[in-house]
Order: sequence, then C-alpha cells, then structure tokens
Amino acid sequence: MVVPELRAWRAARPHVVRVARMVKPHVARVTRAVRPRAVRLTTPQLTAVATAVGLALAAGVVTSAGPWDSTGQRTAERDWAASRTPEGGTDHARTSGTHRTSPRPAPSAASVLAGLGGEAGTTPAGKDLAEVLDPLLADPVLGSVRTAVVVDVATGKRLYGKGADQVQTPASTTKIATAVAALTALGPDHRIQTRTVLEPDTKEVVLVGGGDPTLTARKPADGWADLGTLAERTATVLKARHMDHVTLSYDTSLYSGPGLHPIGVNDNIAKVTPLMADEGRLDHSASGPAGRTMDPAADAARTFADLLHDHGITATAPGPSKATSRSQALASVSSPPLSALVERMLTNSDNDIAEALARQVALAAGEEPSFDGDAKAIRAQLKKLGLPLTGAQFADGSGLNRADRLSADLLAALLAKAGDPAHPELRPVLTGLPVAGFTGTLSARYTDAPTATGVVRAKTGTLTGVNTLAGTVVDKDGRLLAFAFLTSDAANPPNPLEARAALDHAATALVACGCR
Repeated sequence: MVVPELRAWRAARPHVVRVARMVKPHVARVTRAVRPRAVRLTTPQLTAVATAVGLALAAGVVTSAGPWDSTGQRTAERDWAASRTPEGGTDHARTSGTHRTSPRPAPSAASVLAGLGGEAGTTPAGKDLAEVLDPLLADPVLGSVRTAVVVDVATGKRLYGKGADQVQTPASTTKIATAVAALTALGPDHRIQTRTVLEPDTKEVVLVGGGDPTLTARKPADGWADLGTLAERTATVLKARHMDHVTLSYDTSLYSGPGLHPIGVNDNIAKVTPLMADEGRLDHSASGPAGRTMDPAADAARTFADLLHDHGITATAPGPSKATSRSQALASVSSPPLSALVERMLTNSDNDIAEALARQVALAAGEEPSFDGDAKAIRAQLKKLGLPLTGAQFADGSGLNRADRLSADLLAALLAKAGDPAHPELRPVLTGLPVAGFTGTLSARYTDAPTATGVVRAKTGTLTGVNTLAGTVVDKDGRLLAFAFLTSDAANPPNPLEARAALDHAATALVACGCR
C-alpha cells in the first residue's frame, strides 16, 4: 500500500533533512559520551540514532518557528517552503471546516529545546565567549556605548558580561519586559472583552471598550474578536426585546490619563484607548507603520453603528458616554488568549498591543491605567520574579519612549526566566520572538548567515542612535543561550543598517561557537 505524502510535509521535508544533517554529528558525539561503557554501538547504529533524534529536533524546530499572520504563529515552512499555500503548518488557531475560531494559548508544556540545556552539551566558557564577542561588539558602527550579556538558560549562569548592569535606552526590546509582566499578572489564558450594554428604562446602547487592541472590523476576522459578530449578537437581543431604533454611545472610561503617547502623533502608534478597531489604521495593513485615525474610539463606534444597521437596527450617531452600574448586558466578544496577543506583539513589534498590555498590567495591579501607572505595575510584577531591576526605568510598554532604561542583565534574565520550567506561563515570550530569516522584524535579516537562519530568535529594537537585539540561540554544542546586546550613540547616531548587521553577526557568532 502506498500512503500519499502530505503536501505540507513534502514542502517542509528538505528543510527538516537539512537541519537533521546539521545536528546529526553533534547527537552522535553526545550518544558516544553518555552511553554505558558495556554498550558498544556500531557506526551505522550511531548514525541511525543520531538521524532519528536529529529529525525529531528538526521537526520540533519546524513546528515552533513560524511567521506571524492574522491567525496566529504558524510554521515557517507554511510561509516559505510551501509557497504560502493555505494548508500545512501548526499555529495557535483552531479550525472548524474552512473557518477559524479563537487562537489557542501557547502550550504550557516544557520547551522543545529544554533538553538541550542539560547534559546534552557543554556550557560555553566565559573566556572563550569573550574572545569571540569582544571584537564584534567593539565594531565602531555600533556607536560609543555597548553593553551585552549572555546567559545559559538551563542553569541561569551568566557566561558573558560587558557593562551588564549599565542601563541604556532599550527601544523595542522593552516589549520583552511588558510581555513577562502581562503574563505574570494575568496568565496566558486571559482574554479581553468588548461588550454592549443597555441602560435600564431607555433605548441607550453603550459600546464598552475593554482594551482589546486586536478587535477588528474586517472580514474574515480569522479568530480575532470582531465588531461584526458583536453587532450581530447585539441586534439579536435587541430584536427579541422588540427594539429596532436605539441611541448609541461608547464608553472609554477604563483608561485614565493622556491617550497620546509622549512621542506625539506618529504612524507607529495610535492613541491609547480601550476601544479601537484594527488599531485605528487608515489602510488595510495589520502591522508596521501606517496612518492612524485621530479618534480610534469614535471611529470604531461609527463602524459599529453601520454594522448594527446591516442587522436591522437603526442607531443614532454615537457619542461618548459611560455605562452605569445598573446597565444590562446585551452581548460581548473576547480577544484571543493573552499568549496569542503577546506573540503577535513580539513578532511584529506591535506598539499598540504593547501599550494595551501595559494598561492591562496596571488594571490587574490596581494601579491607574495610564503611562505612569503602567510603569509602576510593570516594575512591581518583575520585582516579584526576583529580576535584576537596579537602575531600570519604565516610561511605557512599547519602548518608543526614550526615557525607558533597561540593562542587558535584565533583558537576558527576562528571557532566561521565560525558559525556566518553573514558569511555563511565560513560554509565549520565547515562542513569539521573531525567527531569523523567517518571521516578523527578522524576516529580512540574516540573509548572509545560513547557520543562524531559523536558529536565532530575537526581539529587535531601533530608535535614532539606538540599536538593540535580545533573544535566544542554540549554540554549536546544543546549549540554549539567552543574550542581550544594547548599543547607542546620542552624539553621533550610527547607520542603523550597519549597526543591525553588526548585532546580527554577534548573534550568529553565538550559534557557531562551541566555546568550550
């Protein structure tokens, strides 16, 4: 009997085999080292064992490394090797027939690479790491200030430090801290609700924003909460009450303080408000810079009024209001789990999601949901985890604010904590990191470093004069390492393309390093 090969596997197989061939020599070496003395394996047996383990590891890497789209974190092969076909791959979305439902939380099981951090490899020596990294970090294209830390994730031991405790502007690597704080405060399964209520003895329907930055008015919604579904559910309840004409208002009272980010009006972020659709984007993009509406909440409410009309409910032009404690629930929609929001934020470096999650941390901590309250709440959550916060300053959740100050020591510790088996709730921090050559902000980088492609997973950070990179690699000996590189030069801002290339070379050197 001939079993037909699945199309997705047929597309991914060359890459799985390539990775298997890369790891086979190392697995064979480890097998020789750990087998009992009384057991003698022949070369063919060793090759078979190494190939099997290598293929298993490769399959795990293929499954876990995937570019972000609106449905969730899917595999790289689905996007690259399978030529963007709609089949194959694994993501956090559930499918039912041809329709997607809410993305699932990231798995809470131990990391696929956890075993590589144990006895399977030799811990790199600090002296040897210094010999590799010091010349690369001394590259003048990085600017005048350079700090770095490398940590062995399995042991938590710092293997390399250069100005480890010195704080710098971290740019978007701040999002790692925001992700850890949010997952710690709320858990990976937490969902954000957008709802409608009816004020008693009136025909006033209030659209209440809950802070879901991924709420969409587009079709298909692909598993994200959408205004269309909320309008349909609301209309159904109103019709059951024989109401087809209502007064519509919207409630944004969940947040306090200014909604405009300190950087001002900017294509990288919309006004921070608990009610928005598609991040207030004026085009059809889902990530990256884009023109934004000046009043995302009002625009979302107007769109909701149109959607109600499509379902047979006539609504007045919406205006701002506040739902009372006596209001009656009509309908609601919920965001995907927080794990999916964290992954999308990190992969795409999404500033709107970052600030929304920071507000959620403040709300959970009982702090004022504002930029100031967010900062206090994030710091408090990280302190609970025993992380090195000396000198750290938080001014926002996204890293757009230059007043943020983090150390390489803190960023590496955050990543190591996310890989700690004692904190499975933090795993989306690692699974959401962009993958070199494949996804998000690293999709177009590492094109000249095949050994790092698919192996380096890192959050990027770029502001004028600031270039940072923090993430994980598996080195030549199979150790899972967390690293953080922060560089800056306010007086003579480096060329960002040259600086990014230099940081990428440093991360690539970690991949190639046996450093024993």
